[in-house]
Amino acid sequence: MSTLQRAKCQAKAHPLAMDAVLAAAVLVCMVAGSFVEPRHRDSVSWALRTPDTLGLVLITLGAAALVFRRRAPMTVLALTGAVSVIESVTGDPRAPVAMSAVIALYTVASTTDRPTTWRVGLLTMTVLTGSAMAAGSLPWYAQENLAIFAWTGIGATAGDAVRSRRAFVQAIRERAERAERTREEEARRRVAEERLRIARDLHDVVAHHIALVNVQAGVAAHVMDKRPDQAKEALAHVREASRSALNELRATVGLLRQSGDPEAPTEPAPCLDRLDELTGTFRNAGLHIEVARADQGTTLPAAVDLAAYRIIQEALTNVQKHAGPQAKAEVSVVRVGPNIEITVLDDGSGEGDTPGSGGGHGLLGMRERVTALRGTLTTGPRYGGGFRVHAILPVKNRTPGEDPA
Repeated sequence: MSTLQRAKCQAKAHPLAMDAVLAAAVLVCMVAGSFVEPRHRDSVSWALRTPDTLGLVLITLGAAALVFRRRAPMTVLALTGAVSVIESVTGDPRAPVAMSAVIALYTVASTTDRPTTWRVGLLTMTVLTGSAMAAGSLPWYAQENLAIFAWTGIGATAGDAVRSRRAFVQAIRERAERAERTREEEARRRVAEERLRIARDLHDVVAHHIALVNVQAGVAAHVMDKRPDQAKEALAHVREASRSALNELRATVGLLRQSGDPEAPTEPAPCLDRLDELTGTFRNAGLHIEVARADQGTTLPAAVDLAAYRIIQEALTNVQKHAGPQAKAEVSVVRVGPNIEITVLDDGSGEGDTPGSGGGHGLLGMRERVTALRGTLTTGPRYGGGFRVHAILPVKNRTPGEDPA
């Protein structure tokens, strides 16, 4: 830290002490000036003189008032202006008491607004200059009278300039802080959205494939002794499901790598074109599924295509886990006007838990996906047993102000 910066910090930490130092310096300057007498003949010259007692008292009062210039700037200006007027009327020759009024006027101008500075500055300039011209022994056009006019104007102008610069710097600082907060909030929001998206993908992948692995492993354990061929087939499905889970996990976790890390292996994002493959894995696990599609020729945005696939995947996973061993599922994908409608029904016997009753995040993840695309999601038990998942997704991305109807 430089010496100037250190001095500024100390001045901000101890304003009263710094004002006392300033008052002492002004006192010394005014006392020194009171010993000098200007002569006006053929040329301007200076001579030493002995100041009168009243002049020294007024000088002391004016300098002492400056100690409190920041606490009560208007009061200090009124006091220093009063002693300056008294000195102008009684002093012959005058002592430079007006110096304290100039500094007090500067303080007022630097701490108030511009209209107040104009009003107070003009009033101070008029009173001090007018009293000096009217009551003094010198002619009204004397250099000392014009000097009072000039110095009061300089004090008001300098104070206003300092106030304007301080306000400008403060505005720039606030704008920079606001921009920094906005950038930080935007970064946190993006991180939260990305974390939520990755969490949804991980949940969908893990829940789907682990459920299949669990079912197939149970089948293999059940028929291992009596039907080894069927057990081998079930274990093959376990291996295929685990391999698919590892591949999707690797692709998802690859998104978390830093920019300088080796490129992670990726594969195309799941979409409705792989719906037959998806339902096939559930059929291999023993779930009876019927699929009906009426969306031929529809090209979906990538986000909508992925969301539709994940919704069906999560819904069938819930059927596998919660609907019971004899449950049947129906999947329909229909294009209705500007939307694509996804419906997954089951006739579960109720032997398992209701989806979402175990504190999982499957239904929540589906709802978040649909909401992000400005669609609607309806889930709940069916009349007569079973569960229903119905999602409406826009084929085209809507703008924020567009009516979803």
